[in-house]
Amino acid sequence: MTEPAPLILSLEPDATSLARLEALRRRHFPPARNRTPAHLTLFHALPGEALEAITARLAAVAAATPVLPLAFTGPRSLGRGTAIAVESAPLHRLRAGLAEAWRPWLGAQDRQGFRLHATVQNKVTPEAARALLETLRQSLPPWEGTAQALLLWHYRGGPWEAGGRFPFTAPPPAPGAG
Repeated sequence: MTEPAPLILSLEPDATSLARLEALRRRHFPPARNRTPAHLTLFHALPGEALEAITARLAAVAAATPVLPLAFTGPRSLGRGTAIAVESAPLHRLRAGLAEAWRPWLGAQDRQGFRLHATVQNKVTPEAARALLETLRQSLPPWEGTAQALLLWHYRGGPWEAGGRFPFTAPPPAPGAG
């Protein structure tokens, strides 16, 4: 009997932001290595054997969460790649809560500091990465978007397989609420 595949948790941005990120990824990611669409990863490797507990937690969290604001603040270096940095204080709080609940399951990559980003180029020479970084700094203005849902994926060594979508359905906080 084989072990269940690890799970990846990502964030679904609004359609306009996703289209922008996907266009950048198609244009700049090495085609032979571009096996997944544009994504915003929250957790890289959750245990597949905990699928039931993970999906229950995600359903509860998403039902209690309104659509979240996202600020796509501009390009940042990944060394051998380039990403678009994403900021959202409410999202950081949501992820911190999940990380605390799932602490025993988290590997080193998911325990380290969290800096949300969308990778648009990876596994290129440092020179190519620096060139794209400079180009995007000059040509890509920051923009505002939203997070619509949490997306769970099964990782089986190739393209990710959908494992569940958990839309944010709580009403937004009242103006002036804290």
